[in-house]
Amino acid sequence: MDKTSFSSNEGKPIRCKAAICRKAGEALVIEDIHVDPPQAYEVRIKILCTSLCHTDLTFWKLDFGPISRFPRILGHEAVGVVESIGENVEGFKQGDVVLPVFHPYCEECKDCKSSKTNWCDRYAEDFISNTRRYGMASRFKDSSGEVIHHFLFVSSFSEYTVVDIAHLVKISPEIPVDKAALLSCGVSTGIGAAWKVANVEEGSTVAVFGLGAVGLAVAEGARLRGAAKIIGIDTNPDKFELGKKFGFTDFINPTLCGEKKISEVCYQISYSTSYIFLYLTLQQLINTYIDKKPNNILLDNTKKGG
Repeated sequence: MDKTSFSSNEGKPIRCKAAICRKAGEALVIEDIHVDPPQAYEVRIKILCTSLCHTDLTFWKLDFGPISRFPRILGHEAVGVVESIGENVEGFKQGDVVLPVFHPYCEECKDCKSSKTNWCDRYAEDFISNTRRYGMASRFKDSSGEVIHHFLFVSSFSEYTVVDIAHLVKISPEIPVDKAALLSCGVSTGIGAAWKVANVEEGSTVAVFGLGAVGLAVAEGARLRGAAKIIGIDTNPDKFELGKKFGFTDFINPTLCGEKKISEVCYQISYSTSYIFLYLTLQQLINTYIDKKPNNILLDNTKKGG
């Protein structure tokens, strides 16, 4: 990346294009915006590649709650390059390739130091209200001067964005950007759940409900940890062949189980299922599976630490 191309814009607003969501459920519109220079503990990033997460779709339609602010710029899975840095920024420099991550990491609070959660206690309230470190000030304005709101501290559907360093990870520039973009949300969520939160043990059996992007990443994490059996549970059999590439060894389609409970089918595959990962919201389906064995672990990605 040619760093000299950035020098003329340091400390100044940048004019660029962004996909703006004006109202809940309305089509995004490509508009010219102004992106302010970074403030203390912030960097301004040129987005190289961004991907679409189902969470973007969820909040695109959401018209209530503290995170539902319009107009705004969606997008939170991305990779970019540091264009300029604000005051008090350490560990990052112009030209670094980085992943913006919606979960903050202050490195100091009890949760950030814990191996059982990634929900930063220090910035928890900021996360819920979608504020920035020093208040509500947005770094985006449209061509008329109207404030454009941020989304999950990233807003990657813009050519440039401003991100707090608590939401930033430096990566190798050798990683292809179209692959790296996926690491900032879905892939890290799934692999991290198996590798760091559950700490899947070698030779164990893992069951994964839901074979979407995160469920596939869970299988990869479990495979890397040495799980002997990784059971994929999904009503769409078209996902099974792809699932094999991520480490799944067995599959269950609940619609084909007849009168048998999913737990009974899993028992036929492996006597004991040590880890259960939930990446769907069909609670009734889950209730038919989970038994009371103390070594069963349920990781629900809708809850703190899941």
